Amino acid sequence: MADEGRKATTVDERVKKIIAEQLGVEEDEVTPEASFVEDLGADSLDTVELVMALEEEFEIEIPDEDAEKILTVGKALDYIKEKV
Repeated sequence: MADEGRKATTVDERVKKIIAEQLGVEEDEVTPEASFVEDLGADSLDTVELVMALEEEFEIEIPDEDAEKILTVGKALDYIKEKV
């Protein structure tokens, strides 16, 4: 079970780092409640690029209908953890 906890932490850290890099924000601003648009200043192009970066990092495909529902850091974390 310790491995599961470590995996989750690693996923959290990787997702937060990607979001911070893609949106040009500090990692400490990337909280689960943070909205990509309202809190982190993303526009529609930023969100598309963010989804692509997450797909590449975790070697998954995020369909458009799922991507449209991922509006916060927490939703991104939950989605990625479910898929990896």
